[in-house]
Amino acid sequence: MKQKFTRADVEMLSQRTLYKGFFCLDEYRFKHRLFAGGWSEEITREVFERGHAVVVLPYDPVTDQVVLIEQIRIPVFGADQHPWLLELVAGMIEENETAQQVAERELKEEAGLTARKIEHISRYFSSPGGTSERFEFFWAQVDASDAGGIYGLIDEHEDIKVHVVPREEAYQAVCDGVINNASTVIGLQWLQLNYPRLRV
Repeated sequence: MKQKFTRADVEMLSQRTLYKGFFCLDEYRFKHRLFAGGWSEEITREVFERGHAVVVLPYDPVTDQVVLIEQIRIPVFGADQHPWLLELVAGMIEENETAQQVAERELKEEAGLTARKIEHISRYFSSPGGTSERFEFFWAQVDASDAGGIYGLIDEHEDIKVHVVPREEAYQAVCDGVINNASTVIGLQWLQLNYPRLRV
């Protein structure tokens, strides 16, 4: 599907940082071309800047098991029953790192695993109405019998528990709303569509 507009159809008037701490908040002032013709009025938007990230789906095609991690996510404290979420392995891309290097590093740091094979699947924006964050999505072939225990970096205050779950059970947790964070839902739905070719 061909889209009509590109970056050239945006007039960026200004950009400034409103807050800089663990994350950043930037203000953008801009105009853009309209589908009906002409240009928009000046628009101001605040954008949550946190950099780009990698998400990794650790899957053992021999045993048909998924490795999930569980950790506290305080931003959901007021919006869910509890702030401990079942997730896929993920991490931020640092300067001078490739996405695959991050995928391999985070797989080791968060789950104690080394990929036998790793494949880039897609990239997507996590919440483009408010943040620039983009995810690079990989699946990693792992030996699930090596998984288990508690991981994470102490200096990053990580306390991560590893779970080994049958693929069907993990997908059912998505259907039941037990797994309710976007990257993990996307990853497990992708797996449900693609696991037959991964098991060959």
